[in-house]
Amino acid sequence: MASVAWAVLKVLLLLLTQTWSPVGAGNPPDCDAPLASALPRSSFSSSSELSSSHGPGFSRLNRRDGAGGWTPLVSNKYQWLQIDLGERMEVTAVATQGGYGSSDWVTSYLLMFSDGGRNWKQYRREESIWGFPGNTNADSVVHYRLQPPFEARFLRFLPLAWNPRGRIGMRIEVYGCAYKSEVVYFDGQSALLYTLDKKPLKPIRDVISLKFKAMQSNGILLHREGQHGNHITLELIKGKLVFFLNSGNAKLPSTIAPVTLTLGSLLDDQHWHSVLIELLDTQVNFTVDKHTHHFQAKGDSSYLDLNFEISFGGIPTPGRSRAFTRKSFHGCLENLYYNGVDVTELAKKHKPQILMMGNVSFSCPQPQTVPVTFLSSRSYLALPGNSGEDKVSVTFQFRTWNRAGHLLFGELRRGSGSFVLFLKDGKLKLSLFQPGQSPRNVTAGAGLNDGQWHSVSFSAKWSHMNVVVDDDTAVQPLVAVLIDSGDTYYFGGCLDNSSGSGCKSPLGGFQGCLRLITIGDKAVDHILVQQGALGSFRDLQIDSCGITDRCLPSYCEHGGECSQSWDTFSCDCLGTGYTGETCHSSLYEQSCEAHKHRGNPSGLYYIDADGSGPLGPFLVYCNMTADDAWTVVRHGGPDAVTLRGAPSGHPRSAVSFAYAADAGQLRASVNLAERCEQRLALRCGTARRPDSRDGTPLSWWVGRTNETHTYWGGSLPDAQKCTCGLEGNCIDSQYYCNCDAGRNEWTSDTIVLSQKEHLPVTQIVMTDAGRPRSEAAYTLGPLLCHGDTRLLKVWRRESVIFEIFPPLFGRRRWEDGLSLGVQHKPGQDESFWNSASFNTETSYLHFPAFHGELTADVCFFFKTTVSSGVFMENLGITDFIRIELRAPTEVTFSFDVGNGPCEVTVQSPTPFNDNQWHHVRAERNVKGASLQVDQLPQKMQPAPADGHVRLQLNSQLFIGGTATRQRGFLGCIRSLQLNGVALDLEERATVTPGVEPGCAGHCSTYGHLCRNGGRCREKRRGVTCDCAFSAYDGPFCSNEISAYFATGSSMTYHFQEHYTLSENSSSLVSSLHRDVTLTREMITLSFRTTRTPSLLLYVSSFYEEYLSVILANNGSLQIRYKLDRHQNPDAFTFDFKNMADGQLHQVKINREEAVVMVEVHQSAKKQVILSSGTEFNAVKSLILGKVLEAAGADPDTRRAATSGFTGCLSAVRFGRAAPLKAALRPSGTSRVTVRGHVAPMARCAAGAASGSPARELAPRLAGGAGRSGPADEGEPLVNADRRDSAVIGDTGFLRIGRAGFELLASSDLPASASQSAEITGVSHHARPSLIF
Repeated sequence: MASVAWAVLKVLLLLLTQTWSPVGAGNPPDCDAPLASALPRSSFSSSSELSSSHGPGFSRLNRRDGAGGWTPLVSNKYQWLQIDLGERMEVTAVATQGGYGSSDWVTSYLLMFSDGGRNWKQYRREESIWGFPGNTNADSVVHYRLQPPFEARFLRFLPLAWNPRGRIGMRIEVYGCAYKSEVVYFDGQSALLYTLDKKPLKPIRDVISLKFKAMQSNGILLHREGQHGNHITLELIKGKLVFFLNSGNAKLPSTIAPVTLTLGSLLDDQHWHSVLIELLDTQVNFTVDKHTHHFQAKGDSSYLDLNFEISFGGIPTPGRSRAFTRKSFHGCLENLYYNGVDVTELAKKHKPQILMMGNVSFSCPQPQTVPVTFLSSRSYLALPGNSGEDKVSVTFQFRTWNRAGHLLFGELRRGSGSFVLFLKDGKLKLSLFQPGQSPRNVTAGAGLNDGQWHSVSFSAKWSHMNVVVDDDTAVQPLVAVLIDSGDTYYFGGCLDNSSGSGCKSPLGGFQGCLRLITIGDKAVDHILVQQGALGSFRDLQIDSCGITDRCLPSYCEHGGECSQSWDTFSCDCLGTGYTGETCHSSLYEQSCEAHKHRGNPSGLYYIDADGSGPLGPFLVYCNMTADDAWTVVRHGGPDAVTLRGAPSGHPRSAVSFAYAADAGQLRASVNLAERCEQRLALRCGTARRPDSRDGTPLSWWVGRTNETHTYWGGSLPDAQKCTCGLEGNCIDSQYYCNCDAGRNEWTSDTIVLSQKEHLPVTQIVMTDAGRPRSEAAYTLGPLLCHGDTRLLKVWRRESVIFEIFPPLFGRRRWEDGLSLGVQHKPGQDESFWNSASFNTETSYLHFPAFHGELTADVCFFFKTTVSSGVFMENLGITDFIRIELRAPTEVTFSFDVGNGPCEVTVQSPTPFNDNQWHHVRAERNVKGASLQVDQLPQKMQPAPADGHVRLQLNSQLFIGGTATRQRGFLGCIRSLQLNGVALDLEERATVTPGVEPGCAGHCSTYGHLCRNGGRCREKRRGVTCDCAFSAYDGPFCSNEISAYFATGSSMTYHFQEHYTLSENSSSLVSSLHRDVTLTREMITLSFRTTRTPSLLLYVSSFYEEYLSVILANNGSLQIRYKLDRHQNPDAFTFDFKNMADGQLHQVKINREEAVVMVEVHQSAKKQVILSSGTEFNAVKSLILGKVLEAAGADPDTRRAATSGFTGCLSAVRFGRAAPLKAALRPSGTSRVTVRGHVAPMARCAAGAASGSPARELAPRLAGGAGRSGPADEGEPLVNADRRDSAVIGDTGFLRIGRAGFELLASSDLPASASQSAEITGVSHHARPSLIF
């Protein structure tokens, strides 16, 4: 109970710290009072004014004095209106109007703020929204609440756009309240040391809150340490805030590993940033501005066993043991609280708990530096040079994200040359051009596009030029020549009409910030530039550095690495397993079931169980069978564990098993599977009972949830029975497991664990009951799962709204009283085939609103015969998302996130309304939108720069229709997934009028998966391949059936029973023998041999007609047809090559009456004409290998028949008859006889004479962990239909199967049966007919 109470207390404390923060303590709850209306006119200023009656003092909201508002002299984007609130205030809202009774109003503007009227900061509405919507007329008021609010004394409104039929005109109001501020200033060599109250009970939590304004990019903000080197430190490093948590000296025992948390970026911008640190037990919450990092430390909370002193601004105490020395903080701290104590107030009152060291003051000086932002590659700043001097000397500081761009260009006087200073590949390069000489180049610095401030000093004089970047100096000697400084220097780009050497370059102008520019020995006053009194410029923002970190927060998902330029960011998805602009879309299928329906064979594949969700892909073995696709996840434990007797009660073995997938991936795979199992093979000799005398279990296993289980096999939990105990067939009926019998002999148990909620097995523990001579061994197999229940089910709840499935909904709720849940029902069909048929234009399915604010991906299949219809629609107040078939050849993805409607359309050269399945995948993220249909080229639409990024939807999600019940879809939608989660269309369709669950007609699209003569058969959901009339088997009729024939062996396939035929016979069979005639047949076979002559195939007839395929002595292929017993056979030799070369050869023979086409390796073809006849009568048998009787055959056939065949044969087929398949895959009573040694092989191309036994369960996956795809040659292809290798018929005759023929009446013959059997012509003189 104590642990429960402690856990509840921690939760309450965390909630308390989230709802109260000392940073904002003292501010009134109602903070929306007008702040500007009561200010004097002198508090308003502007860039210019059209007249005295249009001055800034007339810009108060709803006032009509003067001309009724502020209007500048010139309407351009460099104008601004400024308010001085008199002191720092909290600003929560702004409002705007146009000029009273005029056509002057602003339609959009920027809002900037500052503490001291310098170094302005731009307010951002969202992650990438800069501008505010303005007015549409002169008198209406547009009010905007600021989320979050900010604190400032000065505000500036910068018009971006205005009424094109008028001028800029503004009246404004600012809302907010007073702001309490306690400030302390550190000069970089000072600190505060705060001594805590030495109370006997230390606080169970520590909360530190503050705001800081940094003058430099590095410095210690706070530090607290213990006796053994354990410490917590908050440090600013290169503009990022780093929180160090160290449990102690490396020489001493450490309870937790050192922790480093980094947040924020560009925090050295001389603006205020807030910090909140919460330490509760081993939980750490670290917040900087709006971004929070939650961390759970390992071990106990001994890191809180610190001294009763904490320093701010630096580490002031010399001689104290510490692992590092850092630069002290230079800047200001505001509202500094430690566990609710105002540390600044204690310092101001000189309380004894505070020790001030160095120059500490209680006012924050305002920065005087004036930065300049170069907004585009066309921006430039032209400044006068130090004309007439015999040297060039320029210094400045810059910061940027761009790897390239022109920084400075200047021409020397009297045509003596020019110079250009530019960034390329993050390095600073200087080129000096002088007439008659090759350019002189100097390079300094590296990685200068890191967003940090870098100092540059450039000088050229007489015999040398040098460049200094930070601490890197580069010098280039020159030919002694007079350097005569020019009149004008261009920073950034150049004037459009400039033609100087190096000014025109594909690099473009500089984008970033400059400050502290000096030319010669004179500093440049940027305010004079802004006022037009010095130089000239284009597209600049003066007195502000507008750099922003587009990688904070990073929109790159799944570990993608974010990089950025000034205008945009990009994600490097290499090695993540994901693709797309933000690494959102998985490269891999979600299950083995999906791999199977792409036609992939068994093999190693990566699967991504939650698609675009947070779980990563992992490697599995996919075992494709005719009915299921099994997912096989191997473990890294031992192949076999051997146990021997030990003292009573002592563990004999405790073996842990780690898997190729992590806990989250295993949980998702098991939960979303229809069935899972894991097998344990146990062999034992003189074993022991599983329980001690008092009934305590002596053996148990641990599942994935770390729960202990004592049941075994297919037994129910806690039954403590093996499978033989449940079936009642244990070797000793007194016990429930064979190994419990304790016999002095080896026994075995095969245990199948199938309670999937407990799987996989992570540990097996076995103890002993004191039998020192007992012995056992066990092997744990891989985790096996099949099926895919990845379905999202919706049901109604009155009062509870669940928050689940982060990949789709994050921490969001489903609306309209509908809650979202995931059910996993045994036997549930795969989501891949989950579908619904929409029968009327007004019918639709509805689900709760889709919340894909930053990233939304939708994928599904559809088929239809209509020309248009909406697949999906979801609306918000202004936002929406829609996917539709707009025309027979067009699919359109449209949406609006607040930037106006956007459309992406894929056009096809063939219609989509062909009643075939088509796959659609649409994605929308902060970078843009993409749409792909089938394998057509993907279409993309980039998102606007600095626009809205969040898609906000609040209505129901409509599938197959719209909210207006217009333009509904007619047809089928299948496998609909939103952000990787499938919606259960069928369940909703069962209760929705006009919509039916399921959809037929899959074979029209997926029939091509059935190969080698296999037929596609419709299932209730999905398709299966019927391989009954194919020479192949497997899920797609693509697994060849091969056999090795030893010398003298043979296999005979009987088409008909042998009956003695006589002239007096009147039986039905006798008439069949005489009257059934084949006019055409298709024959295929593959072989590999080195023996000649060889008989590959021999087909005999009751009428002494035959067909023989042989290899002659020279290895050439020969075919003999005798279709009339009264004529000599037609003999043809095909000199393609020596085919007895030990290589695999494929032969296809197609006869159409007298025309025979022979094809080798699907390329070499030859056609011959028969003269002996066109009909093959009363076919009797097909023989592979040695033929004992070849009566009536020609001499070459008889010689080859006597020699037979030695080697490998595969994929043998005569019409519908597949003799190897009938022998090796028997079904029912077949009529195949085998003589001699014939052994099955995995593949003829594999090379071995007889394959290894093919196990039904997948083999252990060794090596190759990085591969994904079908198993390579030589690696077992696991298939549930395979059987262990065996020798069939060593001696005598062995009947194995029934011939693959059908006896039908001619009227029952399907129209396509003969075509699919590749026998397209059958002449018959009596009914019924014999079909091959």
